Amino acid sequence: MPRRKGAPEVNAGSMADIAFLLLIFFLVTTTIETDAGLDRMLPPIEPPEEDVIIRQKNIFTVNINKNGQLLVEDELMNLKNLRSAAIGFLENNADGSCNYCKGKKDQASSDNPTKAIISLKNDRETKYSTYITVQNELVGAYNDLRNREAQRLYQRDFTDMEAEYLNPETPSSVRDDLKDKVKRIQDMFPQKLSEAETSTN
Repeated sequence: MPRRKGAPEVNAGSMADIAFLLLIFFLVTTTIETDAGLDRMLPPIEPPEEDVIIRQKNIFTVNINKNGQLLVEDELMNLKNLRSAAIGFLENNADGSCNYCKGKKDQASSDNPTKAIISLKNDRETKYSTYITVQNELVGAYNDLRNREAQRLYQRDFTDMEAEYLNPETPSSVRDDLKDKVKRIQDMFPQKLSEAETSTN
């Protein structure tokens, strides 16, 4: 009777080489997407010399709940109305100190653009796309007002001037000319967009 041979062995000597080649293949061919994020220039940290008192009427509150609904100044609002409401708040001019503002001069709303602050707060479960859309509308309100004043003073949009000023390929002579114009428009409607800590309810 013939003797039984053991189970045939598999030559595993080249398995490590094959696994290594597959690893290199996937590392080289895989693309890793990165979120662009929000482009924000934060101010330098400077301790205030004195306590700053902000009146409640100079704060425009925007809350986003986990369902994507907006609560603006304690009232439900549709997203399509947010930009116009923010513009009305920013150029309200209750104290009459802004000679270029076209607001209603409502005494219950902001005093002038330099004192107006927009406060944005969202829930932890708010969709990222909703948050970005609300951000875009609020920044759009600032840009609409800045564009209007840039057209009045320089016959061109502020957003175009700012993009040209920030472009590293713009000649230095043009950038020097744009620097004062961009700063003047920014000072007319300073972007004070405060993002409050997210809530869990």
